[in-house]
Amino acid sequence: MRLSCPEEYPVTLFVNGKELSTYQLTKHDLIDWTYGHLFSEGIINSRNDIKKVHQSEGIVSVILKESVDFTSTEKKKKHRTSGCGNGVTFFSMSDVKKLPKVDTDLQLSLTYLLKKRHEFAKASTMYNETGGMHGACIVKRSGEIVVREDIGRHNAVDKIIGYALRNNLNPRELVLLTTGRVSYEMLAKSARFGFGIIGSRTAATKQAVQLANYLGVEVVGYIRGRMSLVYTKHGKVYNDLTAVSST
Repeated sequence: MRLSCPEEYPVTLFVNGKELSTYQLTKHDLIDWTYGHLFSEGIINSRNDIKKVHQSEGIVSVILKESVDFTSTEKKKKHRTSGCGNGVTFFSMSDVKKLPKVDTDLQLSLTYLLKKRHEFAKASTMYNETGGMHGACIVKRSGEIVVREDIGRHNAVDKIIGYALRNNLNPRELVLLTTGRVSYEMLAKSARFGFGIIGSRTAATKQAVQLANYLGVEVVGYIRGRMSLVYTKHGKVYNDLTAVSST
């Protein structure tokens, strides 16, 4: 089978007429990405903080409502993120530890997460066409899934957060699944939105697990086939498999 090449483009994000940064992105779902990225970075606190978004070739321009203080964000030091194009975040580890602990009543089995991971893989259209995309997926309480994809794992998560934000979804009722490594900044994005359960087909870093323990987030890694690794012990995911490793 011959796969097509994954595509990426430079996209510059302007907020209130000022350039925030230029990012390498896959063009699909850029409005979702804009909302999710601004929320993840603490620039907005809700979808209602954005007055207008305009998208043109290689540029996304956002006008915030007058009540939003963008100047405080501009003064923050930028931190390099791990992998995926050396992105930047305005959140340091100390900032993230100030986030409120997550609150969810979801309790799920590893069998259920493996099933949803399989559905996620089948629904990842761009990955299946190119073999070179990351994806992020939310699982609703009803079992319905929504998938967003991008060349970068951080961008994919921002897109799915933006989708949930724009559609006013309750994070208490959602699970986040991702194809990428769960690093501390990925955990920070997820916890800021309020996801109580995060699952990945690969690993979580030590810093991410430490932060997840502190914030009450359940992290499950290596969701593949009949495998899973539960990194945390918050009681939100239980082991109903016989051949599974848990720590």
